[in-house]
Amino acid sequence: MTSNTRGAMFALAAFGIYSTHDVVVKFLGEVYAPFQIVFFSTLFGFPIVTLMLLRDRMQGDLRPRHPWWTLLRTAAAVVSTTSAFYAFSVLPLAQTYALIFAAPLLITVLAVPVLGETVGLHRSIAVMVGLLGVLVVLRPGATEFSSGHLAALAAAVCSSVAAVVVRKIGAEERSAVLLLYPMVANILVMGCILPFVYKPMPGLHLGGVALMALLGFTAALCQIAAYRTGRAVVVAPMQYSQILWAVVYGAFFFHERPDWPTALGAGIIILSGIYVVFREDSRSSTRPVLRTESRYVSGIYPRISLLRRLARRDAD
Repeated sequence: MTSNTRGAMFALAAFGIYSTHDVVVKFLGEVYAPFQIVFFSTLFGFPIVTLMLLRDRMQGDLRPRHPWWTLLRTAAAVVSTTSAFYAFSVLPLAQTYALIFAAPLLITVLAVPVLGETVGLHRSIAVMVGLLGVLVVLRPGATEFSSGHLAALAAAVCSSVAAVVVRKIGAEERSAVLLLYPMVANILVMGCILPFVYKPMPGLHLGGVALMALLGFTAALCQIAAYRTGRAVVVAPMQYSQILWAVVYGAFFFHERPDWPTALGAGIIILSGIYVVFREDSRSSTRPVLRTESRYVSGIYPRISLLRRLARRDAD
């Protein structure tokens, strides 16, 4: 088995586990507000992050070197996570994924003003085609634009902002700053909202939240293994396998059947995203998507790039 094949297998496992995580989110979202789910899932994830930060040997305090970029990234991560959880709770899984899959296209766009990247004609056309795919999924005029659709789009936009900001400041900021600020912000913001939406959670549902933390961390480890063993151009497109899991899980657990516009729009978005990835791989300098290794819905669990950084420092 070649290294790229192993990388692809690890990536498929990672995104299968992420999809299982999202099924738990959807189940809990039928009962609880997304603010409550985000609050407790962040709380359960904190011990894992604390153990990881013990590996961070970089000297310094928790004061960010780029406070305004850190604030933007933190706010984007909080909105992204909450929006994604809400979208999963009210929209079919396949439709939610289709809209969130616009994130790599948005990263390509945002990399121009934020990172100073150059995006050529081919990728520009791919981005425009992919965004047309978003319109196919939304079907403006034919279906009602709901709060769930808005939330899925907000998750895609905000996770893209967070990803690009990490690419801009990640080399200079401590891992502790990039890891802790979004988590602390989630707890503080959701904690302020929690008294207005709180519902008592039985042990089974608290176990579901703990399972989310375990699934998120396990998937992140699989994704690290994927990027260590395979090329990014092979690993990155594996995220789109989540649409297959969405169809299977949606049918089995929620009696969902993707309609033709959703399937067509998702296909357009996925093909555009894959084209952008392969086009970036053929260029040496402008690769904003390939350099963004994390899953695009993030904010609760550590980003893959930060986990890899901590692992390298521990090895040194």
